[in-house]
Amino acid sequence: MSFRAGVVVFPGSNCDRDGAVALAHVTGRSPKMIWHQDTELPPLDLIFLPGGFSYGDYLRCGAIAAHSPVMREVAAAANKGVAVLGVCNGFHLLTESGLLPGALIRNAGLKFVCRDAALSVGRTDTPFTARYARGQTLRIPVAHGDGNYNADAETLARLEGEGRVAFRYCDSNPNGSARNIAGIYNETGRVLGMMPHPERAVEPALGSSDGLPLFQSLSEALA
Repeated sequence: MSFRAGVVVFPGSNCDRDGAVALAHVTGRSPKMIWHQDTELPPLDLIFLPGGFSYGDYLRCGAIAAHSPVMREVAAAANKGVAVLGVCNGFHLLTESGLLPGALIRNAGLKFVCRDAALSVGRTDTPFTARYARGQTLRIPVAHGDGNYNADAETLARLEGEGRVAFRYCDSNPNGSARNIAGIYNETGRVLGMMPHPERAVEPALGSSDGLPLFQSLSEALA
């Protein structure tokens, strides 16, 4: 039995189809496409918050979209244990809505970065990473201008101490993120925000299939 996935679509989302294709690749069926103004979610095991430029990234990336009606439902679902994956702009949404700590600011070089990035895997006991090996190096594309993750020293120490750093940049840091952080979990390990795009790396034709085990891990954990 495949897990039930939903992809939230905001005005300006442009990776929602990529996420839907990646999820269909492992589940064998298309995920539910959920509009940002929806006030009720269908029964889901995973919510995918895609990349793009929600509301044109006005004010701050994800700041307006974080107040969309659907985000109240996403937060309620997360609090009940539904897995949530926020990629790129979706990571912004998770920090802006308070589901993850810290903030994502302008890249240190003040330029949009679009290239493959080398990541190392942290823990492997989460629904997202069971198919990986701890310390494994992945090649996953990044495409962002505001991927510089930062938090106060206490928060960074807590993330480290609680094993909540999901991925780190291990070759070169494309955006200046503190401690080379590329993705983090919430306290339960069932909410993941990351800047690199695993949905763009699910088959060799795309240049890498290193993102596929993330979706396979979800399939095994949530089915």
